Amino acid sequence: MPRVRVASITVLASLGIVLGAAPGAFAQSTDTTPSPTPKQAQKAQRKADRKAARAKNSAELSKLEKNGYNPADGRSDYPDNLHRAQDKANGQ
Repeated sequence: MPRVRVASITVLASLGIVLGAAPGAFAQSTDTTPSPTPKQAQKAQRKADRKAARAKNSAELSKLEKNGYNPADGRSDYPDNLHRAQDKANGQ
């Protein structure tokens, strides 16, 4: 009988130690800004690159349109119309 009592006390003590340590083990860190993973950082960089390229292209098209280029016009004078707008935009 004493062996059973010693064994049950040992089991209960072990269980108490495990349960007492569990809340600290599962607690979240106080750092609220998680660092991005390499994959997330690459994705963010590609998104920023696409956004910059789109802004550059949009600005270039806007500059050409201000100098007489209209992409909606007929395709009959397409290259000449574009070249005239580019020359005008470049100050030639």
